[in-house]
Amino acid sequence: MTRDQLLARLRALPADGRIITALDVPDLEAARSLADRLGPAAGCVKVGLELFSAAGPDVVRLLRGQGREVFLDLKYHDIPNTVAAAARQAVALGASFCTVHAQAGRRAMTAAAAALAIEPASPLAPAGRRPALLAVTVLTSLSEDELQETGPSTDSLAERVVRLARLAWECGCDGIVCSPADLPAVRASLGPEPLAVTPGVRPAGAAAGDQRRVATPSAAVRDGADFLVIGRPITRSDDPGAALAAIAAEIRAANPGHTEDD
Repeated sequence: MTRDQLLARLRALPADGRIITALDVPDLEAARSLADRLGPAAGCVKVGLELFSAAGPDVVRLLRGQGREVFLDLKYHDIPNTVAAAARQAVALGASFCTVHAQAGRRAMTAAAAALAIEPASPLAPAGRRPALLAVTVLTSLSEDELQETGPSTDSLAERVVRLARLAWECGCDGIVCSPADLPAVRASLGPEPLAVTPGVRPAGAAAGDQRRVATPSAAVRDGADFLVIGRPITRSDDPGAALAAIAAEIRAANPGHTEDD
């Protein structure tokens, strides 16, 4: 499957399929319970470092067995051979997305993209799709000062995000993960083609938590987000299913031209 074909299929998903609900829970049973509370409307869920460290591939298999798309957010950052090997495992698990740190460098991102391009799609994969490879630019929890502490640069935070996004696209990544605050600059530089996935999304009135650069769901979509990663505003609500439905309605209102058949 070419990059263009993959992106077209992902962008054809309905509004509730574009919300990636973060299952940031400590074990397999907690993930199962939360998935049950969310119901089938949570068509795409995130498995991150905490849950994968506790439950491993079994949790991905469980969620794929329920018919859910899985955003496998392990943020690969290693030598090119190891990053490519990890990407191949994401294929085998039937994940819909996997992530690599853009700061792993050109060779690592290129190796991962090449591995995904030649690896046969898993029988577990939705609609026979390979995972979309997303490069994490700058974490949404980082401020300008914190970024300068770990990697001093003459770039501003926004300039660094754009530079890393451009590099990732050149290396064959299918898109990026960035703050919603960075989307206007990214879209102005790279245009509409790269897939954009944004964490740090909070409905109006929700607490920002440990995020630094946030936006509402409707604002993120208007600025060019394709998928939104949302955790606590959904998973810690009294009715997670209702919270998810409300955000999906906000996305549809912000993007009225989109339908499942687009």
